[in-house]
Amino acid sequence: MKALAERGRIAIFNRSYYEELLVVRVHPEILEKQQLHYIHNTPQGNQIWQQRFEEINNFEKYLVDNSIIDLKFYLNVSKKEQKEPLLGRIESPEKHWRFSASDVREGGFWDDYMTTYEEVFNHTSTEYSRWYIIPADRKWFTRLVVSEIFCTKLKELNLQYPRISEDHHQRLLEARKILESED
Repeated sequence: MKALAERGRIAIFNRSYYEELLVVRVHPEILEKQQLHYIHNTPQGNQIWQQRFEEINNFEKYLVDNSIIDLKFYLNVSKKEQKEPLLGRIESPEKHWRFSASDVREGGFWDDYMTTYEEVFNHTSTEYSRWYIIPADRKWFTRLVVSEIFCTKLKELNLQYPRISEDHHQRLLEARKILESED
């Protein structure tokens, strides 16, 4: 909430509150450390995911109800394409500092993440706040599709400059005369 853009502004977030529906589902030990009021591996424990889906949907409904447009993009990069930069970091000494073994470990959870993403999309794509799932192996294509969605949304808003009153228009004309008469 603190990072939301004020009215008339655009904000772009890379990742978000959705992390609480993704990483912690693939790694339940993270959730266990949060000491929430649920019992793991029981019917009550599974309720936390439904609760989080509902909370996110309610939050996004609140945004839309307050004229905040919510565009959600998932840039779907294939497993093969994700491997290339990791290999590049290993091969190039100047990129060694960017390599993290945890990235390779997380790759082992690929199928779990894909299942989790699908469930998140199915529960949080609504008529008022839908997901755009974009193939992202080719950056030029990804950028084209995302920019087209942005442009389409901006056109739908039918934005116009504010109209001024006749009195304000007359003051502008008077100001012009004063400015033009100055040396």
